Parts: sequence; C-alpha cells; structure tokens
Amino acid sequence: MPSNPNIGDIVSRSGGQSWFYSDTVKDHFFNPRNFMRDESEYRDAAMGMVGSPACGDAMKVWISVDPITERITDCKWKTFGCGSAIASTSMMSVMVTENGGMTLEAARKLRPQDILARLGGLPARKIHCSVLGDKALRAAINDWYRRNGQPEKIEEEQGRVIDPETKVTDKDIEHAVLDGADTLEKIQAKLKVGVGHPECLPEVEQLIRFYREKYFGA
Repeated sequence: MPSNPNIGDIVSRSGGQSWFYSDTVKDHFFNPRNFMRDESEYRDAAMGMVGSPACGDAMKVWISVDPITERITDCKWKTFGCGSAIASTSMMSVMVTENGGMTLEAARKLRPQDILARLGGLPARKIHCSVLGDKALRAAINDWYRRNGQPEKIEEEQGRVIDPETKVTDKDIEHAVLDGADTLEKIQAKLKVGVGHPECLPEVEQLIRFYREKYFGA
C-alpha cells in the first residue's frame, strides 16, 4: 500500500505525470474478456478493423449475429494496442453481448463515453484508445449487413472536408484532439490545417472546442 494515496498506477520517467487506472480497467487488462484466440474459427463471422499496426494501435472485431432478432450473440476482438485499448475493447465486448445481446442498431449507437463509464474512466491521454473498439464494431456491423444482403443499412464513416487545401476533415480533427492536440496551435502543427486556407480556422476552433468538451468535458 503506497504511503501517498495520490501516487498513480503509472508514473512518467520524469516523475511529472501520473496516470490512474480503475480496478475495472486493470481487471479487463489482466483478464480480457472475449479475446480472439483462433481466427480460423471465425472465418464466416462479420469482421471490422480500424487503425494500422504500422502506425500504432489497430483493432479487429468479429461478431456473430442472430439473423432473426439481429442481436449480437458473440463478439471477439484482437488488438495491437496499449492496456487502455485492451481494457476498453474487452468491456465493449461484454456490453454488446450481455443480457441476450444488443441489437445491431443499438450497438451501432454505442459511444466511447458509455464504455468509459463502465470502466470507471481512463486517463485523459488514453481516452483516444476507447474509440478504437466502437469504430471497429461499427465496421463489423457494416460487414454483417453487407454479407446479409442489406446494403441500404450500411453506414460508412466519412469525414467532411474542412480545409480544401490540405483535405483535412472533421474526423481528422477529432482524432487529433483525442491524441492530445487540444489547441489550434497543436492542431496546426499536427495537420497543417488552415496554413493555405485561413478562412477555415474559425470552424477548426469550433470543432476543437466541440471535441474537447465531448471527450474531456472541458
């Protein structure tokens, strides 16, 4: 038992930052639920993937669905990611399969905030990890509709172009805020948005405020 109750679970090498993980987060990290052990057993399952192992976090999600009720009966996942990504996706897999399983429409509306609430929160710098699972889930839902001849129900996530010069979208800004770029200066350093088209900067600032409040409450 640490003498100082304010000491975090993980402390940076400089000693200037501490991250706190709830008991639920640690439980799902050390004992992940529904982790994919053998992909060959799920060749016929609907699958969604987001991210890339080459650039960091990546996530795959497989779902089995009752074709009559369109409820998720099983959810497996695999990730190349950090402990927060593992815990949040483990929790997501529980949420979509418990109590008889979520319908596809309900699962599609699952938000990172819903997962965070069940986990008891994540460190601010790790909140972006909770977004991977629900995005991969929505991709898997699209794949299920595609496989089952319901293309009209597919909802592809597309970004709206904010800066026509750099082709930066609102989704790019959302991801950048989640990665810690929470000011205009940081966003511009990361995305070069508005450098050749400054007319878009007021909208960029508005989006930064919106996503900062959405994910961090400030």
